[in-house]
Amino acid sequence: MATPPVGSKSNPSQFDVLDKLGEDEPYFVIRAHDPLSSALVELHAYIGAGQSGAAHNKLAEIMALTAAKPPRPASSPKYRETFAISLAMEQWRDAHKD
Repeated sequence: MATPPVGSKSNPSQFDVLDKLGEDEPYFVIRAHDPLSSALVELHAYIGAGQSGAAHNKLAEIMALTAAKPPRPASSPKYRETFAISLAMEQWRDAHKD
């Protein structure tokens, strides 16, 4: 039997945090099913590594991918909830500064 891919539920990454989340800590999951998932994760890695040129190129790629398909309206329930999670993350960090 093949080993499940790294970062999957069956083979979590060594940096997986789901079991470490606080009960009140907001989180957001990007699944492989999302057509932008790999590009968004790569963008996050480039930004975290301080590779601004590669991040800029990846963001341009993401923008080109999203231009090909009309976006959901910003008022859609899914996106309203995503913005609410983003705000909750910011507020949680402010309340849990070390």
